[in-house]
Amino acid sequence: MAGTDRALMAHLLRRSGFGATFQELDRYCELGYEAAVEEILHPEQQPGIEEDVLERYFVDWKESRNIEAAMTEFVYRMNVYAGSRPLQEKIALFWHGVFATGLAKVLHEKTLLNQIDMFREDGLNNFRDLLLGLAKDPAMIFWLDNNFNHKGAPNENWGRELLELFSMGVGMDGKENYTEEDVKEAARAFTGWTIDDDNVTSLPFGKIPWLFRYVPEDHDDDEKTFQGETGNFNGEDIIDIIVKQPATARFISRHLYNFFVADEPQVPSWQHTPPGNLELIKILEDEYFSSNYNIRSMLRVLFNSDHFKSQEARFAKVKSPAEVVVGTLHLLGDFKFPKRTIFETALGCRYMGQDLLNPPSVEGWHTGEEWIDSGSLVERVNFVADQVGNINQPGVRAMVDALLSLATELDPLSIIDGCLELMGHVQLHEKNKEHLAAQIRTMLDQHSAFVAGSPEDIESAEKTILHTMKMIGSTREYQFA
Repeated sequence: MAGTDRALMAHLLRRSGFGATFQELDRYCELGYEAAVEEILHPEQQPGIEEDVLERYFVDWKESRNIEAAMTEFVYRMNVYAGSRPLQEKIALFWHGVFATGLAKVLHEKTLLNQIDMFREDGLNNFRDLLLGLAKDPAMIFWLDNNFNHKGAPNENWGRELLELFSMGVGMDGKENYTEEDVKEAARAFTGWTIDDDNVTSLPFGKIPWLFRYVPEDHDDDEKTFQGETGNFNGEDIIDIIVKQPATARFISRHLYNFFVADEPQVPSWQHTPPGNLELIKILEDEYFSSNYNIRSMLRVLFNSDHFKSQEARFAKVKSPAEVVVGTLHLLGDFKFPKRTIFETALGCRYMGQDLLNPPSVEGWHTGEEWIDSGSLVERVNFVADQVGNINQPGVRAMVDALLSLATELDPLSIIDGCLELMGHVQLHEKNKEHLAAQIRTMLDQHSAFVAGSPEDIESAEKTILHTMKMIGSTREYQFA
């Protein structure tokens, strides 16, 4: 069963999406790696969700009257699209972490879900257009107080975070990327960019999403100097200047590397901490400019790079809670159609430390090893073990049947290797594999093999395979992508 091509494809699908079933791996392997990359990069070519069905079964999802309903819709879409449009949902999750906006302050679920929709639709396109859309996004305007940014009384919150956390970063190569004067001038340029007042009752049809509104008389028309350029700038002009800066190319490239390749140090340290792979970062920077700031083009270069395809890059990232939850659900084939119980399942992200749509601050979530502590690890292990141990799940049933169909005789190591491949080519350290093999031998009453023939043998085989899958899901290695 094992093969380098399948392992590489599994790696691609873990990073560009939320993993793949063994049936999906078969299809992608038939396409070939480069063709698979191209299909993944164009999610819009695949069928979409039947929105009327979603709204029919879950009216409160459409209205999104509370954070739990909004978060559930986010998780549901990630799970449903994991097999057909994986990168659409992965890029939405990516930008949600970069352009972190939270319901703790916004308190308007539908408006924030509209922001996530923008990430789905525009997240793979031109970064300049995405940044402009963000500047006009009502959830972001309210989140960073630009509705209080007035001519003669500028509010610097949005202008500062635009530079510090959304586009350039504080600095790189030990130098600063912008000045305090740049922050002030950027704030002046975005005066008058505001939202319609939320003066419509939420009953009986749910909250009405806020809309962007430009107030010309509230805009500062005076001359401004930003990043060494002087003119009668508005917000769009500021974004045009930002996207052509080398610092922006570096900032976006490092974020893509951190999310899709390997865990990097946290963003505040980037000014004085060089990238983990400067060579690949520079290649991405070059593509940023040569493609006219196109994120899809940058990802094409990244996914086809030698470093991304190398053994070194595999399992070099700690999965986020959303990746654990959605990746496991997709593997099991569950919640591909609306079911009430997904509300409780989606909350697993929160219990593991990622309260989707409600990040801890404008800085977003710290990633990598900071996802893991004693409490969140227990939640992760229990979630996966509970899910993969359920033979009634269609994906679990399919994996068990696939493994039983390979041969009439299976020994502990072949069971382990088969489960590892079927669960997405997970890699176990040899000591862990040996420990698991010893457990399986004990389960088989010290016999090193069994023959799957009689009903009793088949029942024993199923129990052994389920136990093996639960143990793999409980390992440290399963927590890495």
